[in-house]
Amino acid sequence: MSGSGDSARTGEHGTSRPAAGQGTGGSLAHRVPDLGALELLLAVARVGSLGGAARELGITQPAASSRVRSMERQLGVALVDRSPRGSRLTDAGALVTDWARRIVEAAEAFDAGAQALRDRRDSRLRVAASMTIAEYLLPGWLLALRAQRPGTAVSLLAGNSAAVAERLLSDEADLGFVEGLSVPAGLDSAVIAHDRLIVVAAPAHPWARRRTPLTARELATTPLILRETGSGTRQVLDAALGGLARPLIELSSTTAVKAAAVSGAGPAVLSELAVREELSMRRLVPVPVEGVTLARDLRAVWPTGHRPTGPARDLLSLTRR
Repeated sequence: MSGSGDSARTGEHGTSRPAAGQGTGGSLAHRVPDLGALELLLAVARVGSLGGAARELGITQPAASSRVRSMERQLGVALVDRSPRGSRLTDAGALVTDWARRIVEAAEAFDAGAQALRDRRDSRLRVAASMTIAEYLLPGWLLALRAQRPGTAVSLLAGNSAAVAERLLSDEADLGFVEGLSVPAGLDSAVIAHDRLIVVAAPAHPWARRRTPLTARELATTPLILRETGSGTRQVLDAALGGLARPLIELSSTTAVKAAAVSGAGPAVLSELAVREELSMRRLVPVPVEGVTLARDLRAVWPTGHRPTGPARDLLSLTRR
């Protein structure tokens, strides 16, 4: 019994081809040659030599021969006649080459469109950052990014950590930075730096002359100049004091809290990053505290499942240097 003729027939040059009705199911990816193979076929048609086509595409001649044989097996027809004088397309090969040209031209249009999308994405970067990071860390990072990407326009939206999360989740920012103890819901994160809060007071304040550290109870029962609820700084302090911090004044920016403390309005709790200049010039004095943990991580954040790309990815890389 001859079963082979029922399932397949042999074409010219011994290339097997599917019988009628076969090879039409499944994914196109399994039935249509890939772009590399089609580009090779076009090169053979253009230069009239498999070796020349291989050199043009930067591959070896054995690799080119293997790719043609694989394409012939996939399509079930012979595409190229090989001889010492060169390589010539078969009639089927010439027809497939015409189809290949259309596919490659469509792929080139697809690639140009994708590049246009990338260019549009890369032309701007929207950053949302909580106040301490926005004021004391981001300027240096953005200057470094400018050197890498001079054509990217950057906009910075500064607010507390809760506002940063809202901006990201409503697609008003591409990358965010927060200072709190936890990552807002719906965001992924990466730790980029570490910080700690310190208690500061004007030199004339009684705490500036203390010989012993403040206790947690003293800190919790004394009215303080504080950032507003929702800020990363306030979140850390409330966690450290069990929510017992007493606001003397609540202000929405680190700069305003510092100015109030320098004026002598009362002691404040601020990021160590934010008060370096005031401490060095003795406009503020650090007040030691015992029994209270005021350390925190600074994080980059972005919507869950949407890893930063383009300028946002580059900025994230700069923060880790």
